[in-house]
Amino acid sequence: MNIDLNCDMGELGGDIDATLMPYITSANVACGVHAGDSGTMARTIALAKAHGVAVGAHPGYDDRANFGRREMQLTPDAMANLLLYQLGAIRAMCEAQGVALTHVKPHGAMYNQAARDEALAATIAHIIRRFDSRLVLFGLAGSAMLAAGQAAGLQVASEAFADRAYEADGSLQPRTMPGAIHSDPQIAARQALQIVYDRYIIAHDGSRVAVQADTLCVHGDNPNAAAALAAVRAALEAAGTHLQPFGMPTTPIRSVSQSPGADAT
Repeated sequence: MNIDLNCDMGELGGDIDATLMPYITSANVACGVHAGDSGTMARTIALAKAHGVAVGAHPGYDDRANFGRREMQLTPDAMANLLLYQLGAIRAMCEAQGVALTHVKPHGAMYNQAARDEALAATIAHIIRRFDSRLVLFGLAGSAMLAAGQAAGLQVASEAFADRAYEADGSLQPRTMPGAIHSDPQIAARQALQIVYDRYIIAHDGSRVAVQADTLCVHGDNPNAAAALAAVRAALEAAGTHLQPFGMPTTPIRSVSQSPGADAT
């Protein structure tokens, strides 16, 4: 079994990303709009390069006050300008360090809106294709975002979340609800194994929801992100899972104990 383990990064600054990078295979790097800045982007990309982690763009709405988690209604032209600005910025930062930009994962409200809004999803997919048709689009498993990406001719990666509670329809439980974020790393680890090997999750109401995932996410702004990622990765590796960036050759990547700089985290 092969799986990608990704994390949203470059959002909080400080040394947080350095504690998370050894455990993941793909980093979704904030592009300086909903969070982050040029210096944070550069440092996060450098960390990913040092650890052999794939780098993707994590663009969001221009709404720092709400961390990009407030839904917005933009015209297609405004959305194109917003996304192209962010994609261009991170592509330039990657090229400066000799790193390939591999994928795009919209952030926050943009991600969740596009999961259910077919028109918005199609707009986003076509903008990404116009920018670079080789980029993989990450989207919520079973969502309109994935369907739009496929219709636009993009390669897509179906994403599931180890550290989030789900609704019965397969959407993520709103963060305002108690228990929406799994604070216990062992719960995240069990959910990761359930997604990868059983192909379902148990929604907060107890119902079973089928989930097919190419990539698993643990949020970098989760207060217990490092512990959750460590637990998820340990559980997956113990089960014999090969952890590798999505779309890469089917070979196991380094274990945490072999990660560059892992002893320092």
